[in-house]
Amino acid sequence: MSEELFEQLTRRIVKEQGMSAEFAARIVDQVLAFLAACARSEAPLSPSSTVDIGWHAFILYTKEYADFCDGIAGHFPHHDPTPLGVTPKGFSPQKNVDRSIRAMRDAGFAVDLALWDASARCSQRQQGCTHSGGNTGCHHRSVQTETITS
Repeated sequence: MSEELFEQLTRRIVKEQGMSAEFAARIVDQVLAFLAACARSEAPLSPSSTVDIGWHAFILYTKEYADFCDGIAGHFPHHDPTPLGVTPKGFSPQKNVDRSIRAMRDAGFAVDLALWDASARCSQRQQGCTHSGGNTGCHHRSVQTETITS
């Protein structure tokens, strides 16, 4: 990711969430590590509510998001919402978050545990966040795509 895009994401989070630039930069760092882990994982991974803020911000930059995902693993970690009020039987949000932390570490990324606090709640849930999975309800679904080179 370019430094310019990193700064754009950081500024967007600062503006939209009212966070300090330092805290927003930590979120962007963790969402990049999370997405890299998602790209390598067969199992569903979920961000913490704090890290999910960065994921939602990054998705808005669709071309850059797709390019980043393609560059890290040649496929696209989809944001996979589930219909409102549907929770799969046996689903454990905390297990998905814990799996995400392990996957990030296994991939060699540092985990900023303060941003992965299991007690955090989705700041968007009260505003109609309809995702399911993790603390936020958001999770990824890997889909293998063919890379076309010219």
